[in-house]
Amino acid sequence: MKIIFIRHGEPNYEIDSLTEKGWREAEYLSQRTSRWNITDIYCSPLGRARDTAAATLKKLNREAVICDWLKEFDSPILDSRTGRRVIPWDLSPDYLNQHPELFDLHTWHQNTDMLTGNLKENYTYVTDGLDSLLEQYGYRRDGYRYLTDENTRREDVIVCFCHLGITCALAAHLLNTTPPQLWQGFFLAPTSVTVLGTEEREPGEAYFRCQTMGDTSHLLMNQEPVSIYGYFTDPFQG
Repeated sequence: MKIIFIRHGEPNYEIDSLTEKGWREAEYLSQRTSRWNITDIYCSPLGRARDTAAATLKKLNREAVICDWLKEFDSPILDSRTGRRVIPWDLSPDYLNQHPELFDLHTWHQNTDMLTGNLKENYTYVTDGLDSLLEQYGYRRDGYRYLTDENTRREDVIVCFCHLGITCALAAHLLNTTPPQLWQGFFLAPTSVTVLGTEEREPGEAYFRCQTMGDTSHLLMNQEPVSIYGYFTDPFQG
């Protein structure tokens, strides 16, 4: 199967919607997504994700299933160096170098700063939501793999309209790595497309691999610049 995560368009956070540019991005995105053979569409309940999905849904004459666990990863933590509450992917890059436990699947959430919020509880909530969804398609989580059988829907394509932080958290779960590594290591631009697909090299055992991370070709083909939202320098426009 393929699971496709799409970040919302350039946001207007004050009204939880899109900027004028964000609406253009959503339209260019819909020209791409409306050509896909999509099995099901899921969406975050937040306005900026729903507004981004709207153009695609209109073109396909479809509706999205709203999933609370797809909303932005809402687990602010206390930054011990500044004393301020921050989202966990806005820590300074050198923080990971000083805290090797963040690279360990079994200890990353026990980091001193991570323990200052509800991060582990929220991570369990969202990954349980994803695993419950995948089980409906015949993929049952078992340790670091998914078990399959004759009823598994291997050719299905599901699309999730959501956000940067939650995409990295869910992708980390599927790829068996830690969220801080993806939060720190990947920029997902507004309306970017991230594709993960299953491989079943051994019968009955499926693993996910990332095929595309943060692709914005639909913007570049329409001469629409990639938005900087979520990045700390100018993104590549080529």
